[in-house]
Amino acid sequence: MKGLMRFWVVWQARNREFLRDRASLAWNVLLPLLIVFGFSLAYNGDGPAQYRVGLYGATATGADPLGDLPHILRVPVDDLGPAIVKVERHQLDLLLDVSGRRYWVNRDSPHGEILARALEAVSTPPPIRQQVSGTAVRYAHWLLPGILSMNMMFSCLFGVGYVVVRYRKNGVLKRFKATPLTAFEFLTAQLLSRLWLTLSITSGVFLLAWVLLDVPVRGNPLALFSVFACGAIALTCLGLIIAARLSSQELADGLLNLITWPMMFLSGVWFSTEGLHPWLQRAAELLPLTHVIEAARAVMFDGAGFLQIAPHLAILLGMAAVFLTVGAWGFRWD
Repeated sequence: MKGLMRFWVVWQARNREFLRDRASLAWNVLLPLLIVFGFSLAYNGDGPAQYRVGLYGATATGADPLGDLPHILRVPVDDLGPAIVKVERHQLDLLLDVSGRRYWVNRDSPHGEILARALEAVSTPPPIRQQVSGTAVRYAHWLLPGILSMNMMFSCLFGVGYVVVRYRKNGVLKRFKATPLTAFEFLTAQLLSRLWLTLSITSGVFLLAWVLLDVPVRGNPLALFSVFACGAIALTCLGLIIAARLSSQELADGLLNLITWPMMFLSGVWFSTEGLHPWLQRAAELLPLTHVIEAARAVMFDGAGFLQIAPHLAILLGMAAVFLTVGAWGFRWD
């Protein structure tokens, strides 16, 4: 009976603690709503498109060469070279050069052949056909960089942001304050600790998937490792901003979820971002996870080297420097 009473008292105390934390309660209510409304805004069409057609030069003419053909996602294209590669890999079912009156289709793509015949039926005269060939990148292979990056994101953000907040709440940081240790030294130590742990786990999972799934790596493996290293640094430094001043674990958990969920769905983890609204695509470029995933896939599937992924690496390191500076500047021990 006494044990049940102790349980009841602790249960009540924990409930009151959470309900009195207004900020944490607000995040737990608002976050699901933000996710639902965000998806309804990002994908506000009548339904998923069955076919993906790249349009090159469509904005110059202002006309839609596909007419009123239904179930087609029209993807604007600025550069023909990368778009043709997407046709070869079945990422685009058809590529149409509007002003040049020509189109590219993969001879091994059933969707591409259906679109080609529909296009020739609605166009007078029909555009010139350009055939390419190539096998599709398996979805499991395409998904692997996104899954590894997402797992790294959770490890870096929660492994530093949440843990340091717990240190502050439990009084551990007060003890550090009495030592000569500076905030920058403490945060850098947290960064390096999380970096080697994250890279060890990510490398191990990747090697296992490479052996079991025969994942292609067309580029330099060292370049791929550099991508994940720069990504881990940037994401860990982002977590340090959350850890800088908060003492509520519930609020830290809510803010970390607020950061991770948009990155998980806007950075191309599960699907290509080409179906998003243009302004959401631009917003995704501000997220570190976007650059990690794009650079990793460029190395693995496009054979990109250090020169090609250098812009992504520079952006990630620049973000890391800003995040670490802000975190160290705003850090408090208690």
